[in-house]
Amino acid sequence: MSAQLDGIGMTSRRTRMRLIQRLQEAGIRDTKVLDAILKTPRHIFLDEALSHRAYEDSSLPIGHGQTLSQPYIVARMTEILMQSKPSRVLELGTGSGYQTAILAQLVEQVFSVERIAPLQAKARERLRQLSLHNVSLRLAGRTMGWPEAGPYDAILVTAAPARIPDELPLQLAEGGTMIIPVGESSQMLTRVVRRGDDFVTTVLEPVRFVPLLEGVVR
Repeated sequence: MSAQLDGIGMTSRRTRMRLIQRLQEAGIRDTKVLDAILKTPRHIFLDEALSHRAYEDSSLPIGHGQTLSQPYIVARMTEILMQSKPSRVLELGTGSGYQTAILAQLVEQVFSVERIAPLQAKARERLRQLSLHNVSLRLAGRTMGWPEAGPYDAILVTAAPARIPDELPLQLAEGGTMIIPVGESSQMLTRVVRRGDDFVTTVLEPVRFVPLLEGVVR
């Protein structure tokens, strides 16, 4: 683990431990996920004006109409994803890079796609700052993922399409799992598991994400 991830001052550690306590009280049990969240400096994924709110269990704006997801949602989605013990993970929606950083500490390789160039540039710098070098980033304006780098053991989608894009489950390896929020005015966190040519879909719980859009923003 890098020095940046390990070096937590006492005040910061107490603040982060309070967040971990809240996540545990909310039902998060995976100790590896909780440890990754504890070690990750969430404040560097925000503009300085909002950094004092970094360890609240709330979503926060990161510009361009996008948000840094609530820590509970990051932990919940990651915990579900890690149940299948994935090695190669596709993330659709790099955003600030925070969810990417959590995944990068838990799996062998992360492939992350973003459509907003300024967000991707900031995420790339933050991941470099944290010495997380097992992440491949791609700028793309379509919702089809990154098929040429697949198949993936898991796919995590951090924005909500109206329905599951047909191309995404096809990029899963056999037995692979996709976690995706689905819906418009009403959204549900959904798990899709590949079984040969079949896909088993389970609706998990209500969530609220920004919509999954197309088109590169430079």
